[in-house]
Amino acid sequence: MLTDGALRMLVLLHFHLMGLGAIQIAYLFVLYEIAGVITNLLSGWIASKFGLASILYAGLLVQVGVILTLSNFSDVSTDIIYMAQLMLLQGLSGIAKDLVKTSAKSSIKLLSSDNSSKLFKWVTLLTGSKNAIKGFGFFVGATSLGLFSFKGILFCLAFLLFITLVITFPKVMFSLPKGKKNIKFNDIFSRNKNINILSFARIFLFGARDIWFVVAAPLYLYSIGSEVLFETRLSNFLFVGSFMALWVILYGFVQALAPIVLKNYQKNYEHLSTAAFKWGLYAIPLPLILSCLLYFNSNLDTAVIISTILGLFVFGFIFAINSSLHSYLILAFSSKDKVAMDVGFYYSSNALGRLVGTLLSGILYQTGGVSLCLFCTSIFLIFSCFSIKKLTK
Repeated sequence: MLTDGALRMLVLLHFHLMGLGAIQIAYLFVLYEIAGVITNLLSGWIASKFGLASILYAGLLVQVGVILTLSNFSDVSTDIIYMAQLMLLQGLSGIAKDLVKTSAKSSIKLLSSDNSSKLFKWVTLLTGSKNAIKGFGFFVGATSLGLFSFKGILFCLAFLLFITLVITFPKVMFSLPKGKKNIKFNDIFSRNKNINILSFARIFLFGARDIWFVVAAPLYLYSIGSEVLFETRLSNFLFVGSFMALWVILYGFVQALAPIVLKNYQKNYEHLSTAAFKWGLYAIPLPLILSCLLYFNSNLDTAVIISTILGLFVFGFIFAINSSLHSYLILAFSSKDKVAMDVGFYYSSNALGRLVGTLLSGILYQTGGVSLCLFCTSIFLIFSCFSIKKLTK
């Protein structure tokens, strides 16, 4: 997760500085998210057939290869072949990340007890720590670009990832469950109504976040940093990297604390389904308020900038609780014999939401700025929230 977060910031900021616009940068991540949709669908079937360890280490190896290859793209060009190659590398990176994620999330269900409260705690702990580490990766990626060369940073990331692979392989490879040969390919599509509802809600939940987060937020922060706040490029990188990192770290930290925040709802999944709807409602107004604040105060006023940043952190708290509830519910509704495929199907919806959000982030930011992005965030949250209402008991 650290390398995934660092890689996203490195690619985004490096190629923005090299002259690519918001929509072009969004295109760089399109294949990344398309690959996520397909990979999550297939990874559940592959894991069920060949074992969770197979997709875990396949993902790590692919990511090492992608990082080393990307080191040859330190310059920028708008040539269609060059852009296609960059998109392909991002797509392979998306495959690697989602193979590892499906393996990790599925392992919790298989290795934990059926106790609702304990499962919720394990889910939130893993998801929270994953996002906190990814947030630190955002900081590493952004700040290191102000200190070292693009190629040198990538070599360091590849080395760290390879060392992780070597250290964990003997312990993990033979401890995870093996595959089952009688798994059918058409089983990748869920027939569980609740899982389908959750998957639909997940599309809009993560689309809502990525509409403002993926392209719009870092470019907006970089613009206000360079125009109003800082004189040096390094200071601006620190500013952008610090916000992106702290937001994701806070997001992960709150996810890990979700069982404490939601202790009155942990009796069973029905109570947590109710909590998911309520916290979905809490998330809707804030992006709309921030959108209006920015729309009616288009000048780069310091008070508006501070209010916007603080508001996004508050939104991060609410969004983290929502995400934790969704992550728990998918495992609660999954059966142990199909958990990898159910999780894969669910996270393919997650990737589809991120794909839509990423595209809209670039297009809406270039069209109407962060204000328009945040307005659409609220619309997406409405769809997500009222989808959860349809979960059956």
